[in-house]
Amino acid sequence: MPPDFTLYCFAQSGNAYKAALMLNLCGAKWTPRFVDFFNGETRTAEYRANVNEMGEVPVLEHAGKRLSQSGVILQYLAEHFGRFQGDKFEILRWILWDNHKLTSYIATLRYMVTLAKVGEPAVHEFLRGRIRGSLTILDLHLKKTPFVAGAEPTIADLSLCGYLYWPDEFGMRWAEFPLIEAWLARLSALPGWVHPYQLMPGHPLPEKKA
Repeated sequence: MPPDFTLYCFAQSGNAYKAALMLNLCGAKWTPRFVDFFNGETRTAEYRANVNEMGEVPVLEHAGKRLSQSGVILQYLAEHFGRFQGDKFEILRWILWDNHKLTSYIATLRYMVTLAKVGEPAVHEFLRGRIRGSLTILDLHLKKTPFVAGAEPTIADLSLCGYLYWPDEFGMRWAEFPLIEAWLARLSALPGWVHPYQLMPGHPLPEKKA
């Protein structure tokens, strides 16, 4: 029997991890389809024509549908499985904040300093300042609630944690943000949690093609 879900992903993508983690936590029958991002697969005309015109991962295939953007995929899966739901407006508020104020900065800095090794030190420090400011907001918020949108985990948590299991790769130490560290531990204790480097294919980085 073929899997119910196919997820286009690769191990270094925090956005793909959000969707992969949701699938795993829900006990879905799914298979990863490795995307060779570092050798340019998402930039090819074939990928953009046949998989995702935006040239990105994740992409989820299910029941004849093809969905992109991690927030859309998370919402789709939450409705499909009836899990990790809550106040939809509070969840949406945090997912939008994550994509604009947290994931965007972390993903950019991590790519520069760890994966591509590019960019100027001043740019790196600017991004670290933005990240630290956002992490401070999240850490303070977690004084009020064990999970981001209430007493139970929701897809808001799964969105926000997407890039946070690699703090060394973007130069942060959780000793600065103890409530975030404790929250991440609560999430990693959920049945079905797996670290991104074990959950998706492509780690360590594939060799560059000649």
